[in-house]
Amino acid sequence: MRALIRSNYLYLAWVVSLVATGGSLFLSEVMAYAPCKLCWLQRIFMYPLVLLLGRAAIKDDRGIVGYALPLAVIGGLFSLYHYGEQQIPGLAKLLPCTVGVPCNEDYLDWFGFITIPFLALVAFLLISLLLVFGRRWDRQTEGADAEADEIEG
Repeated sequence: MRALIRSNYLYLAWVVSLVATGGSLFLSEVMAYAPCKLCWLQRIFMYPLVLLLGRAAIKDDRGIVGYALPLAVIGGLFSLYHYGEQQIPGLAKLLPCTVGVPCNEDYLDWFGFITIPFLALVAFLLISLLLVFGRRWDRQTEGADAEADEIEG
């Protein structure tokens, strides 16, 4: 299983971004949940990941990590703040959503803690972890290949 994840981390990160984007579009377009300002910010960081990670997975472009990881981390920070705003009532006063839907609106609440921003946070976190560990695995593989070349040469 570990070897499967190591060799396909770009595809796995792409699938996570596809599911998150599909879920976001389903909730807004099919369920008619209006996205708040913080939801839009999270979308701004998730939607490009579908294209970036998809192209990188297909082309086996491991260099995309340097571009995709900042998007995932920043999007995750927005999700974390948004989730905190829903869970901690006083936090909403720091950066209030003054236009449209209130950011502490809770359309979805499973088990008392799983909300839309929580799901987005999990997606951003999974993508970030896959990219960080994927980069580490690639460097280990490159190091092992270089050692093997030295021994042979």
